[in-house]
Amino acid sequence: MTHRLEVDSVHLQFGEREILTNVYLKCETGKITGLLGRNGTGKSSLMNLIFGNLVPGNKSVRFDGKSVPKAYQHHELLSYLPQYNFIPAHLSLTRVFSDFSLDFAAFEKCFPEFQQKYNSKIRQLSGGQRRLVETYVLIKSKSEFVMLDEPFSHLSPLMITAVKELIRQEQGNKGFLITDHMYHEVLDLANDLYVLAEEQVYLVNQIEDLERLGYARLSH
Repeated sequence: MTHRLEVDSVHLQFGEREILTNVYLKCETGKITGLLGRNGTGKSSLMNLIFGNLVPGNKSVRFDGKSVPKAYQHHELLSYLPQYNFIPAHLSLTRVFSDFSLDFAAFEKCFPEFQQKYNSKIRQLSGGQRRLVETYVLIKSKSEFVMLDEPFSHLSPLMITAVKELIRQEQGNKGFLITDHMYHEVLDLANDLYVLAEEQVYLVNQIEDLERLGYARLSH
C-alpha cells in the first residue's frame, strides 16, 4: 500500500519578509522526492514546518489525508535529519544503535572504518563520521517517511555513494524527502523533484526547469 505525505496552504513570514506562500508538496512511499532551492529560499523552514517544529501563519500537513500538525510526536510516521547534529555527543554508538533498534554489525559491514568503534562516544568521531551515523540511523528507521536536510555534507565521496545506495535499498519501505546543495546527488536519486523559488514550490518536469527557475546554470 502506498502512503502519502502532503503539505499545502503553507504561508510563512518573518517580520515583513515573505518566505513561503501557498506551498504544495507531495511525497509518497516507494519514491525519493528531491527539494532544491538557492540559499535562503526556505527549504529547511519547510521541513521544520512539516515536522512541526515551526508554526507558520497557515499550513496543512497530512498523512494519508489525516491532518498531523505535530509530526515530531509520531516517529512511526516521520523522521527528520536537520542540518545540525542531533545525537548528543556524550552517547556511545552502542547506545545509539540500541535506541534505534539497529544492528551495528550491518552498519560496520557497510562502513568498515567503524570496526572496533562500537563502544566509542559520538564526540570521538570525526565530523563526517558523526554525520554518517546520524544519517544512517534515520535512513534505517521504522518511519514511513524520512526527511534529510543536507545528508551529504561533510561526507567523503565513498560515503556518499554508500549512503545513496542505502537510500535506494530503503526506498521500497518508505518515502524520502531530500534537500542538499550537492544537487547532482539529489538529481541522481530523485523520482520527483521540486524547486523552491520566489516563495513557492514548483514541480520540475524537465531538467531545463532548473535553469528557468534560476536555480542552476546548465552546461549546453
